[in-house]
Amino acid sequence: MIKKVQLIRHGKTKENLEKRFAGGKTDSSLCEQGIAEIKQFSKDNVYENCELLFSSPMKRCLETANLIFPDSNIQTIEDFRELNFGLFENKNHAELDGNPLYQKWLDSGGKGEIPQGENFQSFVQRSLKGFKYMISLSRENSVSAVVHGGTIMAILYALNGGDYYEYMCSNGQGYIFEFSSETMKISGLRKI
Repeated sequence: MIKKVQLIRHGKTKENLEKRFAGGKTDSSLCEQGIAEIKQFSKDNVYENCELLFSSPMKRCLETANLIFPDSNIQTIEDFRELNFGLFENKNHAELDGNPLYQKWLDSGGKGEIPQGENFQSFVQRSLKGFKYMISLSRENSVSAVVHGGTIMAILYALNGGDYYEYMCSNGQGYIFEFSSETMKISGLRKI
């Protein structure tokens, strides 16, 4: 069966504005700018309607989902949480600059070990597991998920190949594509 899938990154938070590594342990709300941007994107009809709505359990995703789809029931998927940044969690580059463990992680292209955090491949597999679970619950033709930037990148990297970072998107943006549950392939990938 072919489904239309929309993956949306949550709106901006204070941590996003401060360029912090706000991962799966930082449960923050949207900031005023983030709320205003999501409302404007919705007013501009950036997002497509969906028959079924999913979200990460994190506040910033749930708040974004409620702003975009106020009349929809939201099903949360634990595996849609952002990467656990371990010792880097809720810190920014300026605060970590000079830390040899942080430099080693940067030198790995962000795919190396994170002290007390989550392994890159484990994160990709967890995100893909969440995506497959979402698809298994979907009897409808169109589904949307409000998740994290890293989660979107991990899912598309796992399904579509290429470079993990080519799927990066700004807050409130994301991707739409068609997904075949028989072939596990995506087609018609486009940014929103």
